[in-house]
Amino acid sequence: MNDATYLIYIISFVLGSIVGLVLSYRKYTAPYVTKNIDIIALAVSIIGWMLVINSHLITFIPLYLSITIGIFLVAMVIGMRPGYGRYETVIGFIIAAVVWIGTVLV
Repeated sequence: MNDATYLIYIISFVLGSIVGLVLSYRKYTAPYVTKNIDIIALAVSIIGWMLVINSHLITFIPLYLSITIGIFLVAMVIGMRPGYGRYETVIGFIIAAVVWIGTVLV
């Protein structure tokens, strides 16, 4: 990988964080949530972590493109309003890690 690839990843993360923050402020009016899981954010997190961690399983998309899209999606959930997106991020990472471990052991 070269420096341009890392720059693309950083820009993708920053843009995803901004989009996630804007969307979460429009969606949620309460300043803090307690133990509620947003199904849409959970799906976005799972897809994003799968693209980042398991990008080698997707052969029809170039590696750098799937990682860039995955970083954008993960950053959307991580960059949500403070107090939102924590559980979704952890659950998405755990599911993607279990799939990765399953592919490595087989």
